[in-house]
Amino acid sequence: MRKTTTALAYALIATSVSAEPIEQRIAPCLACHGEKGQSETENTPSLGAQHAPYSLIQLFMFREKLRVVEPMNEVTKALTDDDLRLFSDFIAKMPKPEPPGENGDPARMQRGQALVQQHRCDSCHNGDLSGKENVPRIANQREDYLAKTLGEYKDNSRHGYDASMADVMAPISPEQIADLAYYIARMR
Repeated sequence: MRKTTTALAYALIATSVSAEPIEQRIAPCLACHGEKGQSETENTPSLGAQHAPYSLIQLFMFREKLRVVEPMNEVTKALTDDDLRLFSDFIAKMPKPEPPGENGDPARMQRGQALVQQHRCDSCHNGDLSGKENVPRIANQREDYLAKTLGEYKDNSRHGYDASMADVMAPISPEQIADLAYYIARMR
């Protein structure tokens, strides 16, 4: 099913005409990333309320294959700079993701919060982890995606446009990554 949806997304974006409204052009993206800004797809980030400058940089990196994630590279390859700006502006106006219904395990929440403070995540991502400009919103992101991404920064398999995340993640253990992802996904 996922491969069919991805293939459909490629076809729709490849044949889209810039005259189509953004709501129609972005629909294939939202099939994976969530129609209301919150992904329900495993290891796929929620895009809601992501800052336009951050989204623009990521879309550009995908288009130029500076960041290699095959579905995203394929989907963005035909987009113009104006398209990238239009998509990133739309994403910024989507509702922010909501935390899971339950509050979470108090001990894990406390450990995660302590790690956020200890490693100063809140200095770049803001105190509420809402991000700013080219720093992503991570609050209420999918837990699986957060753990995957933090692990990739730690093992240096994810390269961003800024090496600071690799430095931040170097001393953090896999258990701490799990607690960070758990806490950040459930922030209130």
